[in-house]
Amino acid sequence: QVAHDRQKSYADLKRKPMEFEVGDRVMLKVSPWKGVVQFGKRGKLNPRYVEPFKVLAKVGDVAYRLELSQELSRVHHTFHVSNLKKCYADEPLAMP
Repeated sequence: QVAHDRQKSYADLKRKPMEFEVGDRVMLKVSPWKGVVQFGKRGKLNPRYVEPFKVLAKVGDVAYRLELSQELSRVHHTFHVSNLKKCYADEPLAMP
């Protein structure tokens, strides 16, 4: 138990709580959707995160419902917090 607590304290030092508010803009991680949707380039040049999406609602403790674009209509609109990253850009980013 002591070793477990020590390892937990080490891991928690680098961990940040990720919370988003309704209306925040977040970037969506691409890797879970590699086989489902094509985003721009292929391979190493493929973007890691796409478009800022608006948070519509919090679902449970660790999931969020997003307002997706038309090209992602085949993808479910609820995502785990680990697949999201806060977007700090003022205007929407353009995809080449």
